[in-house]
Amino acid sequence: RVLVQDTHFARAEAFARELSGAAKLPIEPVRDAAAAAAASDVVVTCTPGREQVLAAGDLRPGSFLAAVGADSESKRELDPKLLAQSVVFVDSRQQCAAIGELHHAIAANVMSVADVRADLAEVVGGVRAGRRSDSEVIVFDSTGTALQDVAAAAVVYERAKATGRGQEIALGT
Repeated sequence: RVLVQDTHFARAEAFARELSGAAKLPIEPVRDAAAAAAASDVVVTCTPGREQVLAAGDLRPGSFLAAVGADSESKRELDPKLLAQSVVFVDSRQQCAAIGELHHAIAANVMSVADVRADLAEVVGGVRAGRRSDSEVIVFDSTGTALQDVAAAAVVYERAKATGRGQEIALGT
């Protein structure tokens, strides 16, 4: 099942109604992000917010959190202590230290770049280990990189082409 939370509960309800059939699994709107996170194995935060959505202690052992909303210096979703208590992976150390959740943990003096276990490329490439135990709380701080955007666009393009959706446009010769 999927739990969705929004600061405006009616939007969470509408989202759940709209996607429940297509997702082929139950999607339930909830009012409390911390309670939803505590009940979940996988958590994704994707907000334009400047205030934390989740605090230290909101995740249960073994959970995975993908924080994708902090893509500028002023945005944040997580309590810096939550990062400090977790195993942190990033998409780009330098970029996350400058504008991601890691940036706020560094500013709060609870983490440094050296505390990051690995970046995504190191894990996918087999250079560094991912999860080392079933009880680790994993936080993936994703600020977004051009390579990720291109990869996502390629997947969308291929799926659209395979299903005959969209319109092909020839650009310049």
